[in-house]
Amino acid sequence: MQVPAPVEYERATSVDDAIAKLERYGPEARLIAGGHSLIPMMKLRLARPEVLIDINDLTDLAYIKREGDELRIGAMARHRDLLESHVAFEYYPIFRDAEEVIADPVVRNRGTIGGSICQADPSEDLSAAFAAVKADMVIQSSSGERIVPNPEFHRGPYTTAVGDGEMLTEVRVAIRPGCGSAYEKVERRVGDWAVTAVGACIQLDGDTITEVGIGLAAVSAQHFRSAGAEDILRGGPATEEQFAAAAAAAAEGCNPSSDQRGPADYKRHLARVLTLRALRRATARARGQEA
Repeated sequence: MQVPAPVEYERATSVDDAIAKLERYGPEARLIAGGHSLIPMMKLRLARPEVLIDINDLTDLAYIKREGDELRIGAMARHRDLLESHVAFEYYPIFRDAEEVIADPVVRNRGTIGGSICQADPSEDLSAAFAAVKADMVIQSSSGERIVPNPEFHRGPYTTAVGDGEMLTEVRVAIRPGCGSAYEKVERRVGDWAVTAVGACIQLDGDTITEVGIGLAAVSAQHFRSAGAEDILRGGPATEEQFAAAAAAAAEGCNPSSDQRGPADYKRHLARVLTLRALRRATARARGQEA
């Protein structure tokens, strides 16, 4: 039986307390909430923190709400909360699309939004969804908070902009009029990591695409995005021809690797097909033609 290496345990009572503990114990300390990513890595000795800081008592970060012109999601909101959130679905149905295909109810009941995106697994669904909607990440330290745009948050596989003595506290997404979004995923079995997944967010003014975001998971897309596909669409008409060109660019711009989930050429094919599907559904939603 695989067991983690010995580790010290602390329980944080507030955000300030969690940050103080991170500063006290240094880079060998890790925050833990749901633990569905960290604990398996500890069992395999891929992660060997010296101190675990439990933040499950930070319920003041467990919210999903509209504030002004933004949707705000606290880092301690659970996957189930996002799946069932009417306010999130009203503005960004992409989140419900993604949550419906993330793991299983046990994981969704305990796993947190902040934990998932801070894990920065290249196959992680919400990271692709947040890339598509161009979310901003709020990172807090003892010296205050800073806001990091999504492309700058993910530095590489399992690496984010959250530094020592810092924690992610909130995700912010601007609410845009005339916006539609959708998420498409192919997995080997229900609840598995993606073979390939694509999120799309389209903002329309008439038939013109004024803003667009395309996020990809499991295909080694830089920052989980396809900037080239977005550039093709932005400012142009919302037509099948434009969608096909953008889907081809998304497939060409990613860099999948062959593994147990499939060969690289199959994943690249899926990137094209799923981008096209996600763009169609996002556009239909922007036009009020699909819930």
